[in-house]
Amino acid sequence: MVSPIRPLTSVTYPGKNGVGHDWAYLPDAGEAFAQLMDREAELEDFARFHSRGLWDKDGTEMITAIRRVSGKPSLKVKALPWLLFKLASPFNETLRELYATRPLWTTPIQLDNTRPVRFLGREPNTDLDRAVETTLRALGCLTE
Repeated sequence: MVSPIRPLTSVTYPGKNGVGHDWAYLPDAGEAFAQLMDREAELEDFARFHSRGLWDKDGTEMITAIRRVSGKPSLKVKALPWLLFKLASPFNETLRELYATRPLWTTPIQLDNTRPVRFLGREPNTDLDRAVETTLRALGCLTE
């Protein structure tokens, strides 16, 4: 969505306008995984848990958070060039695999976190602005 080690001039959004998407902050997902591993003996074989993270009902919340945290309310949003990925996919394995994720961005996917919340008591969930700011700083996109 952003170019690392560069000031923010735009955001590239892979999703379709109006389509919801679940976002996971990797430190939260890692914390949940660590908590599950601490209780490994209680898990059945092949146990499956879904993280809710942030449900962005129409694909605008993440962009709004990036704009808010960066202090750039009019930050330009560009669409991911899916057609280019499709055309290049026979020649580039990475673009082929990225193109294969397109359905995840054109169909609403909302994960149910009932099971991990029931098992762990709660799902780690960092405030969106804090997660976005931490990520943008770590990527070198915020200079102040």
